Formats: sequence, C-alpha cells, structure tokens
Amino acid sequence: MEPTFDKLPQAVNQIYDKLENIERLLLSISNDSQPEPDSLLTIKQAAEILHLSVPTIYGLVQRSEVPVCKRGKRLYFSKQELTTWIMAGRKKTAAEINEEAETYIRNANRRR
Repeated sequence: MEPTFDKLPQAVNQIYDKLENIERLLLSISNDSQPEPDSLLTIKQAAEILHLSVPTIYGLVQRSEVPVCKRGKRLYFSKQELTTWIMAGRKKTAAEINEEAETYIRNANRRR
C-alpha cells in the first residue's frame, strides 16, 4: 500500500495495531523470564546441583573455595551464588580470546 494523505488514518491504525502486538509480546517475554528467587540449599542439595559428592563439598568449604553460609554446625548454600561460582570458572573460547587480543592490540596502538 502506497501511503497517501487519504490513506493516512488507515496506515496509522495499522501501525498502532502492530505496536500493540509488539508491546504484548515484550510483556509476555519479560513475565516469562522473571529471575528465579534465590533459595538456600543443604549440603546434599548443593552436592546434587554441583554433581559432586558430599565429602568433596566439605573439602571445598574447608579450603574456602565455594561460597557458603554457616549457622552453628550447619552449612547452607545459596543456589544463585553456586551458579555464579560455577560460571566464574568458565573457560573462554578461542574466538573470545582472539577478540580480546585484537582489542588489546588496537587500544595499545592508540596509546602510542
């Protein structure tokens, strides 16, 4: 449809309808992607999530390698902190390393 002055109200209505559809879709996506509430886990639950044995978890706690909360003799783990801890150990791909190297070289050349 070629826009003319006579067809302007129809074009505006079509644009309005499309914007409403986009807004509805964005709202449904944002409602679906609400962050999961953080929960406290026992050592057995943490071991299941990490796919490690309970003694291994105790060793990590002793060496202060894993985030943990202690109340009395009990250990509690935040699911969100465990996920963050796991992701912190992520290895970069070769493409990511190359991109960082190229960025570093470009920035080093600009400083000269």
